[in-house]
Amino acid sequence: MGLKLADIDRHLTGSIPSTTSGWRRFVLEFLYFGIKEARACLFAGLFFAAVFLMPRAGLFGIPRYDALLLFAVLVQLWMVASGIETWDELKAISVFHLVGFALEVFKTSGPIQSWSYPDFAYTKLFGVPLFSGFMYAAVGSYIIQAWRLFDLRIQHHPPYWMATLIALLIYLNFFTHHYIGDYRWYLAACALGLYARSTVLFRPLDRDRKMPLLLAFLLIGFFIWLAENISTFFGIWRYPNQIGAWSTVHLGKWSAWALLVMMTFTIVVHLKHIRGKIHIAQ
Repeated sequence: MGLKLADIDRHLTGSIPSTTSGWRRFVLEFLYFGIKEARACLFAGLFFAAVFLMPRAGLFGIPRYDALLLFAVLVQLWMVASGIETWDELKAISVFHLVGFALEVFKTSGPIQSWSYPDFAYTKLFGVPLFSGFMYAAVGSYIIQAWRLFDLRIQHHPPYWMATLIALLIYLNFFTHHYIGDYRWYLAACALGLYARSTVLFRPLDRDRKMPLLLAFLLIGFFIWLAENISTFFGIWRYPNQIGAWSTVHLGKWSAWALLVMMTFTIVVHLKHIRGKIHIAQ
């Protein structure tokens, strides 16, 4: 399977010339775009499929949360062993895991209780199952894989120190808004100005296409919000208003996820092999 996937990757990242035009080119580019997106979502897709399909009682006597942790670790090890993920990329994904887990511990703590994990698990730490960090790592994995598959390049990226500063403030606001007010929209306004000129170039087939980088953040955030709705529907975790009966996750969470994607993206751009494809705005 690893060899077959490597062959697919070589095809997707190689030169794919096409002489088609008009609506046929549109269909072909859209098809390849979908294939590359699905491939970039490999870890996220496998992980969330396991989340949705895992029985509430667990598997083979292993509690659900513990089985999900074991599954996520095995998938990550397989991706590195098969060469579709490098050790440097795994290190970055581990950072996402730690960052996300720290946020989970804070948000589920007694004074805050933004959401909760109701099921028993042996691998719970501070009341949070260790698998939860992989939900954040999945976002990082998607961005890293998409970068390679779509040959992503960024034009007019803000200076690294500015991008890093706004990413840190976004992360801190997830904690501090419980005490000193929510400055999310102020930070979003700053990010809007910072990334207003930033464009992402991507290659679904053999020609470069482009979109505003801010639009990419919003689209990824939206799909994470959809996944969050499905996860809460299956009872993986619950918000306080979902304890009695399930309800849609508040649309405001979309903005939070979009900001978190921006923060994740900032961590990714610090990888050495990615920096060469980023044009810093002067």
